Amino acid sequence: MKFLIFGLGNIGPEYNHTRHNIGFDVIDAIAEALGVQFTLAKAAMIAEGRIKNKEIVLIKPTTFMNLSGKAVQHYTTLYKTPLENIIVVTDDLALETGTIRIRTKGSHGGHNGLRNIEETMLTQQYPRLRFGIGNNFNKAKQIDFVLGKWNTDEQILVNEKIIKAKEAIQMFVLEGAGRAMTFYNG
Repeated sequence: MKFLIFGLGNIGPEYNHTRHNIGFDVIDAIAEALGVQFTLAKAAMIAEGRIKNKEIVLIKPTTFMNLSGKAVQHYTTLYKTPLENIIVVTDDLALETGTIRIRTKGSHGGHNGLRNIEETMLTQQYPRLRFGIGNNFNKAKQIDFVLGKWNTDEQILVNEKIIKAKEAIQMFVLEGAGRAMTFYNG
């Protein structure tokens, strides 16, 4: 049984390494650690590899954030993967920058990518790793903040926390959601 690891983000160089694309950055870090390359496939860039004895598929939807459910639905169906064997990595405004939270279910919390997954999959019952991007912006500037790049101090912290997110996903795959939540939600 393969584990599917979805990193949410927007395609295009103007979105590279923005707060909203932290899901892509975490997935890229896993791919780099495993020495695997992404190839273009239906509705996503994918890379296959192994974490110890577990087969994984890293998936970066090319549908843009607000239509992420299309890729999640396609690949969970294609690989016949139960929802407990997927994890969605996404940004979260409600968490301090660099804070990691793993949940096995929950609402979209206003996140359009998670909202689309929920609408497409007809469930909130799927694991997700929420990566805090903070909310240090004026109310009228949310889009600019989310689509903006990290400042120098934030980038140092984010690079450290990407490593933690990568480790959390490895634990999720090898030891289960409960163990990963106990160890990394804190």
